[in-house]
Amino acid sequence: MKQDEPIVDMITRFADIINGLKGFDRKFTNGELVSKMLRSLSEDWNSLRMLIKNTKDVNTYPLEELYGTLMTYELNNAETKEKTRRSKEEMKEPPKKQIALKSTNDEGSSNTNMSDEELDDLVLLVKK
Repeated sequence: MKQDEPIVDMITRFADIINGLKGFDRKFTNGELVSKMLRSLSEDWNSLRMLIKNTKDVNTYPLEELYGTLMTYELNNAETKEKTRRSKEEMKEPPKKQIALKSTNDEGSSNTNMSDEELDDLVLLVKK
């Protein structure tokens, strides 16, 4: 299995190879096909590989059921990886600073009475 290859592509490639070998009169038992499929999984699949080998009889485990199990595991694993990636990104983002400005309404005064220095300070504060 290639790194980050979808399981459906791997299953298709596996079936093409097996069908090609069957064309040369090579016979495979179900147990051989299941074992070959499990051996060809990448390191990311070790936990599922060991679970299947330890809980199922590889010689009687249907190949189609193995395909379904692999596809389900890939979907669940993809969702978990996406959640983990999002939480890591959220942790990396620095908290955003927010400020609140107090508004006063003095009658008779207006913003035009601000000095240039006060106006520059206000502009600098708003930019930050």
